[in-house]
Amino acid sequence: MEKIAFVCVGNAGRSQMAAALAEREVDNRGLDIEIVTGGLDPANSVHDDVIEALQEEGIDISNREPREITPADIENATHVVTMGCSVEQFQPDGWDGKSETWDLDSSDTRDQLSELNRRVTQFFDRLQQEN
Repeated sequence: MEKIAFVCVGNAGRSQMAAALAEREVDNRGLDIEIVTGGLDPANSVHDDVIEALQEEGIDISNREPREITPADIENATHVVTMGCSVEQFQPDGWDGKSETWDLDSSDTRDQLSELNRRVTQFFDRLQQEN
């Protein structure tokens, strides 16, 4: 089974949104892919505006809490997407998965969500073309 990790610094915004959108893509496409998310320095809670923006998309993450990403989360991940950090900061020795960084231009939550929605869809389009 493939495993994809979405990682940012606080795991309270960007990576939470990307993971939630990715979970929806996995469900909609009927894929057997595990999604994990975490941060290098987790915040105390997911940002309220992130929860609200995702609820507007029909996604409820109100019960989620930020968590620290660990090398164990990554060791069998096939793909790692980082936002605001680098995979080298937490990857285990010998990891041979693929990584990419998504820089988001806007600091507005809804703009970020729109951009992440586009990127997640394109990401899964690419994955399906590769397989």
